[in-house]
Amino acid sequence: MPRQIDPVDEGAEKISVTASDDSGPVRVVLEPASFSVNTIVAVVVAALLVIFVAGFVQTIFYSLSYLFFVIVLSIFFAYLLAPLVTLIRSPFKHRKLERLMPRSLAIAIAYVVVFTVVGIALANLVPRVVDQGREFGASLPRYATGIRQSLNDLNRRFDRLRVPEDIQTRINDNIVAVGDRVTAWFGSLVIVSVMYLPWLVVVPVLSFFFLKDVNQIRLAILRMFPAGRWRLRSEAVMEDINLTMAAYTRAQLLSCLLIGTVCVLGFYLIGLKYALLLGILAGIFEFVPMLGPLSIGIIATTTAAFGDDPRRAIYVAVFLVILRLFHDYVSYPRIVRGGIRMHPLLIIISILAGEQVAGIPGVFLAIPVVAVLTVFYRHVLEHRGQTRLFDKLSENDEGSLEENGKALV
Repeated sequence: MPRQIDPVDEGAEKISVTASDDSGPVRVVLEPASFSVNTIVAVVVAALLVIFVAGFVQTIFYSLSYLFFVIVLSIFFAYLLAPLVTLIRSPFKHRKLERLMPRSLAIAIAYVVVFTVVGIALANLVPRVVDQGREFGASLPRYATGIRQSLNDLNRRFDRLRVPEDIQTRINDNIVAVGDRVTAWFGSLVIVSVMYLPWLVVVPVLSFFFLKDVNQIRLAILRMFPAGRWRLRSEAVMEDINLTMAAYTRAQLLSCLLIGTVCVLGFYLIGLKYALLLGILAGIFEFVPMLGPLSIGIIATTTAAFGDDPRRAIYVAVFLVILRLFHDYVSYPRIVRGGIRMHPLLIIISILAGEQVAGIPGVFLAIPVVAVLTVFYRHVLEHRGQTRLFDKLSENDEGSLEENGKALV
């Protein structure tokens, strides 16, 4: 006789279930689920522990942000040199000739080539850039006076138009806030650059070892995972991270060179003063998404507005807007070519979060870190999807085996 289960309501506090079979009725009383004091205490302790760990990690990350920044710069430099090292070793791919060009020698030759080219460029550009920078620094008080006069003229026009004072105050405060923000960011960038100058000597050394021992590092990481599916998945994750970082590094370098060259030529054609200095700054600031182009736009437009011909400010603004649109929607996607799968909104949020967590180094580190995290997240989803598919296939196989067994019986 099959078992019958009959629930019986015994009030709001208890529910009894009666099960009957050949041996007779069996009655079980079920207590309703409730949160005990121990459960609540455990949840509160877990939440406090998570908050403490998050704060501790943020403190450690902020304290070691300089070290992380140097390591990331070394990795970027290694990615930049990797194609040149491969090109140098390409004629010696044959096994008999490979000994003539070991990887260490190819890396050393790549260093000599890069530093020679950079040295020649600096020897020709640095004197003129220094002269323009000195003249630009001497003109900053005049620009500050011009900005104050412009704000006073704007307030007088508002008074003529009878604009309410609270609206005037808001507009002036917003203008001053934007200027202060850009000035503070630019000053912080200069200070951080000066602080990092001694550390920059370490970057080529670390990059040399990254390039030389890349295969050993890869194998050491793979050995940390058990052989089989986990090791294959780890290798796929490392390959995607490698492609993502290579695409990001290549895109940022080419973007800096492209924007810097175009801005120098464009500023010279417009007749902007300090064209070489501002164009080089535009190329350097391009490495910092969003904040870099915004800063150079404000600096270049302000310089043109308080120069000999204020109409040049309009030309500079139009030129930078057209350049920004062309680069963001035409040239940059072609440079990246799908190597970085990040939504623009995610990029903006990452930069803001990086600035809040680690300041200027966080701005530089934000996109690479989030790009790596997106690779991990994508592989987690793929792994879960494959696991579910495997489970479904296993269930189907078990069901087919049971049906075949019944058919045989």
